[in-house]
Amino acid sequence: MLVRTWNLFHGNTLPPGRKRYVEEMVRLVVEGDPDAVCLQEVPPWALGRLAQWSGGMHVYGEVAARPSIGPIPVTREIGRWVTDHNAGLFRSGFEGQANAILVRERILARHVIALNPVVFRLQSARRLRLPIVTQLAWAKERRQAIAVRLESGAVVCTLHASNARDVRITEAEVEHAAQWAGRLAGDKVCVVAGDLNVDTVRSEVFGRLAGFSAPGPGVDHVLVRGADVADYERWDRERRLLRGLVLSDHAPVEARVV
Repeated sequence: MLVRTWNLFHGNTLPPGRKRYVEEMVRLVVEGDPDAVCLQEVPPWALGRLAQWSGGMHVYGEVAARPSIGPIPVTREIGRWVTDHNAGLFRSGFEGQANAILVRERILARHVIALNPVVFRLQSARRLRLPIVTQLAWAKERRQAIAVRLESGAVVCTLHASNARDVRITEAEVEHAAQWAGRLAGDKVCVVAGDLNVDTVRSEVFGRLAGFSAPGPGVDHVLVRGADVADYERWDRERRLLRGLVLSDHAPVEARVV
């Protein structure tokens, strides 16, 4: 099973410009017929188009941050209309963002969990002795993990963890997601992939994820439990060039689960 993960950066290039390329990114990341693709920072309006752009893959997506103009909720299309005036400037400020999983196998079940709900934040804050300012910052943006169970029994989970100044907050969310996905999978293969916002340099969280494979470089990872991992690769810059533009500020990461 070939698994890929990519933070789409809301369709922006690096550096961000006025135009974005969500469709082009999706079509690029499904080239070569991967079995599973995990996406983060997906514009909510794009969720309904992922199946078409991916050539008919099965799709499960959830909106983590809802479209809004300031405190006022708006429709996905209104959020898109505002953002399209200058995508590099507005990013997800008005249209929100979503996570998505695209798979070739039929999906038997879909699951979603909040990574930073109130009770979890309060319990973690006491354990980590977080100052109130840090706690308030953590609550600012809703974070989620989503997962699908495939016909084979395997579970594929994706998440976009908080990019917190205190790495312990991000670690808590990553552990939360991995443990949750592991329980869903039971004794079947479990894949956790996404923008985890932690790397092996500043975090020791990967050593606490019992049974999962080792991470690669950077903050985007494919972690696997219950199977071996081969051909782990972080795409080089040239693979995500489009007419001289670098797509996203993240590189896709892929691994073959065997």
